[in-house]
Amino acid sequence: MKKRQVINSLISTGSYKDFVSSILQLSEKESSSYVCVSNVHMTIEAYDDEKFCYVVNNANIATPDGMPLAKAITILYGIEQDRVAGMDLMPSLMEKCDKLGKSIFLYGSTEEVLEKILQKASKLYPSLKIEVYSPPFRELSFEEKNKIVQQINEQNYDFVFVALGCPKQERWMAEHYGKIQSCMIGLGGAFEVFADVKDRAPQWVQDYSLEWVYRLIQDPKRLWKRYMYTNNKFIALFIKQYLLQKILKKGTNCEK
Repeated sequence: MKKRQVINSLISTGSYKDFVSSILQLSEKESSSYVCVSNVHMTIEAYDDEKFCYVVNNANIATPDGMPLAKAITILYGIEQDRVAGMDLMPSLMEKCDKLGKSIFLYGSTEEVLEKILQKASKLYPSLKIEVYSPPFRELSFEEKNKIVQQINEQNYDFVFVALGCPKQERWMAEHYGKIQSCMIGLGGAFEVFADVKDRAPQWVQDYSLEWVYRLIQDPKRLWKRYMYTNNKFIALFIKQYLLQKILKKGTNCEK
């Protein structure tokens, strides 16, 4: 999929339907691939960390998960860009996999969340082959890592859904690129929403790009510093890019 630059991240473009189709195509290939689900937080992490930026920009697909990214692409490049959120992608792909006979391995989150996902998936997608693994909250040994890779490859899973939080899950996918012969997708908080452990913001809140406010209310101690920093920095850097690109006709009109 064609990518467009937002700040210094390359974000894939297209309709929501295009993204689902392209991600399914990745799973058809007998090779390793990974998909980043990009939001404001990830974009600023990539701006602040050159190595992490490389991880994001070398993903096969990077979806505009956050509405601010989708709107930024529309403003900068004059194209109507759908938001492609992980919370929507997860059930969409599970439904497609159920119908197409594809399989999914879930890596990350807690045993409680994974169990709730299994229970819900068994009712909604009865034909879906799905397996889960909740890694310990420590660095895995070389042997443990190899065992997981071997398990995934031997069972030939079409997808590996990863929920370790940003930027850990994206680094995990990049580390296992070329080792795990599946399409890996970093879905983070989508696990908890699908499991009904956390509520998703109402549609009107999503439409007005205020989902971050809803999440902040749910978890203020953990998120207020992050949002204060990342949101303000994103706005400042976006304005800079807009001025350079649209007003001064310089620099960052990049596509790949």
